[in-house]
Amino acid sequence: MRCALILSLFALRVSAHLFTSIADLQKLLIAERDIPNIVEQYISLEKHRISDLQKYVEKYEEINERLLKNGINEVTNPINAFRLIKEMSSTWKEVEHKMRNNNADFFIQNFTKNRTTAYPTAEDLTGAEDTYRLDTSELASGKIRNIQYSRPFTAHDCFEIARSAYNAEDYYHTILWMEEAKLLVEKEDPPTANMEDILEYLGFSLYKQDNLKHALKITEELYAMVPKHPRAKRNIKWYEEDVPHSEMRKNLPPVVNIRPDDKRNNTERDMYETLCRNEVPVSTKDTSKLYCYYKRDRPFLILAPFQVEILRFNPLAVLFKNVIYDKEIEIIQDLAKPKLSRATVFNPDQNEPTTASFRTSKSAWLKEWEHEVIGRITQRIDLMTNLDQTTAENLQIANYGIGGHYDPHVDFAHNDETKKFELSGNRNRICTVLFYMSEPIMGGATVFTEVKTTVMPSKNDALFWYNLYRSGEGDERTIHAACPVLVGDKVRPQTTLFCCNVHVF
Repeated sequence: MRCALILSLFALRVSAHLFTSIADLQKLLIAERDIPNIVEQYISLEKHRISDLQKYVEKYEEINERLLKNGINEVTNPINAFRLIKEMSSTWKEVEHKMRNNNADFFIQNFTKNRTTAYPTAEDLTGAEDTYRLDTSELASGKIRNIQYSRPFTAHDCFEIARSAYNAEDYYHTILWMEEAKLLVEKEDPPTANMEDILEYLGFSLYKQDNLKHALKITEELYAMVPKHPRAKRNIKWYEEDVPHSEMRKNLPPVVNIRPDDKRNNTERDMYETLCRNEVPVSTKDTSKLYCYYKRDRPFLILAPFQVEILRFNPLAVLFKNVIYDKEIEIIQDLAKPKLSRATVFNPDQNEPTTASFRTSKSAWLKEWEHEVIGRITQRIDLMTNLDQTTAENLQIANYGIGGHYDPHVDFAHNDETKKFELSGNRNRICTVLFYMSEPIMGGATVFTEVKTTVMPSKNDALFWYNLYRSGEGDERTIHAACPVLVGDKVRPQTTLFCCNVHVF
């Protein structure tokens, strides 16, 4: 049998790629911590440079005084003239060098090399906002489900989220966040955002979402505020062409703001989000048949049995309790962090791996020889699954950071996906095991959209299921997804949610 191991990390949702990795966020926080020292060093060097320039000023003033005192006689003497020209020329070169060499480029470069991770953008916040049906105003107030987690957003914060959505042609979220920015900027003193910019973005986004009358109203408000605005008058004329003149400013209807995903019948996506919100009723008829037991079917397990909880019978899904330890988690984190890069998914059209917005994570691969912990996990999987691990793939670590998630997918390869796993021969993934390495406060569930099952992460446990029928055909009922993590403990490094994903071939 062949087994591929994948370790995943989930965290708080807050594409530039910061959302993809908690490791990136930690790196960014370290870089931010260095700012005062870097700026202090820059100021210190600048003080020395300014002091030197001040000396040159005094030197030039001395020359000027001498010239004023001696007049033309100072330079009619060829020796004096030579000395003066030489003095002024060499001094100016030194002054020019000092003025150009202000050290700013060096310090900025030194600082930015630690900030290669991009800052969060709209997608980082809006994915969780949609999945969990969070209220935009509540999020802007710093609350998640009525619990205060951060200080309120400013109008500028909301504007930047909206502008990022606008640049991604996501007019649904642009409207939500520009309207919030508009409400906030009206209350702020001094304002943190420009009302003209807010109105321009909002007006065009309303137009793109087929709210012509509202687009016209907002743009007229902009025109009244800035009569010489370069685009407002032209846009008003443009909008008026699409609205009957008699109805132009009458009977203003409610704003219709349809989320892009809602424009198509996406039953799977709807079920995914419903399961993430834990809104699917649980059948007592099904749960009454489930039970727990001790797995003792191997000699080693007679003395140290696994605790197993059956979550579902058909298709089978079980939870192994307390099968990965805190120290192992720390070691795996330390090994993986330097290797993390943007995770890919298999693109059936191109028949090769590629990055995708529906899988926001970073991944790394760890080999068994890199640390004894990797070998121990492999042996443990053998005992848990009764499947031989001798030809297992390397351990894959997937780090789901701020807003990290993975939309519904299967872990096996379809017949036409010949390069999905970069493996030789006709092999496929028999099963999956997810080792949960911490628990977020909100979100982060593993959900199965076909069989309507939600599994909340429980630290140190492992979720197991089969991906294939006994015939070797893929079981489409195993379509599953990782829900965005809303909130996790921000203090301890263990707060990020890890999962070890094991695929057996």
